[in-house]
Amino acid sequence: MDQFEVVVSKAEALTPRIREFVLARPNAAPMPGWAAGAHIDVHLPDVGRRSYSLIETASPRAAAEHPTAYRIAVLQESKSGGGSTYMHGLKTGDRLTISPPANNFPLRAGASEIALVAGGIGVTPLLAMACELCAAKRPFSFYYAGRSRSELAFLGDIERLTSASAAIHADDEVGRFFDLEGLMTRLSPDVPLYLCGPLPMIEAAIALAKRLNWPQGRLHFEIFSAPDEKSGDSAFEVELRSSGRIYEIPAGKTILDVLLEAGEDPMHDCKRGDCGICQTTVISGIPDHRDYILSESEKASNKVMQICVSRARTERLVLDL
Repeated sequence: MDQFEVVVSKAEALTPRIREFVLARPNAAPMPGWAAGAHIDVHLPDVGRRSYSLIETASPRAAAEHPTAYRIAVLQESKSGGGSTYMHGLKTGDRLTISPPANNFPLRAGASEIALVAGGIGVTPLLAMACELCAAKRPFSFYYAGRSRSELAFLGDIERLTSASAAIHADDEVGRFFDLEGLMTRLSPDVPLYLCGPLPMIEAAIALAKRLNWPQGRLHFEIFSAPDEKSGDSAFEVELRSSGRIYEIPAGKTILDVLLEAGEDPMHDCKRGDCGICQTTVISGIPDHRDYILSESEKASNKVMQICVSRARTERLVLDL
């Protein structure tokens, strides 16, 4: 389905830095259904695309079967690229263009118990997961961490969904950060962990999972911030096997950026290196892997790469595009 227009039917401050928005079609018609972990892309004038997780705290069935509204929440970023500032300026009646829901962070079937860990605004997709797990009567634990309790939104919903069993951590109350290592060390080996939060928290979890020898696929996460540009990045060339066209990829732009600007149409979604949709076969050359999805052995093989974030260690890459 193509992009479509929605109207802001409700805009409410949940904390000093988080606002919740309810979006509906102007004619109140049903919208595409979705499942826990899904997000929508909001297309903002002069800003670009921003992704926001969909929220559900009451009925996963209502979300799945042609909902009449979507709920999202937006954190006002101190170093905003314009997206959160634009969103926080919205009021009831304003209109937006969005893409239908996509899901790179779904709940997997099979596990007898699940651990959900949220850091700050990363709580939004985990609310829908908790809602879905409650409806399915699947056991789960919920951990929610932030700098202070005043910055933690949806505490009432979490208390209800977890029967008041959630572990709430506020850094300023205990004088330290959330003990992610302690949690990951304590979890039973058959319990998968679903994590959404700030990039440093996710990177710490990835490193811990490797150190603790967690099997591939036990740690699930979603990233909503693009990686920072590395100092020392240099230009390189990319050749497309199908057409023979050659593009220069300058420092500060990704392969995907350059291809899209040139009118090419590679499959992609997250632009952060965590969904795998833009994965491309490497015919020749050596990639500089910067994604969060490939295993160490896959990176070492240099057979595939994520063109939304990864670069090159050689002067040219030939890609199966």
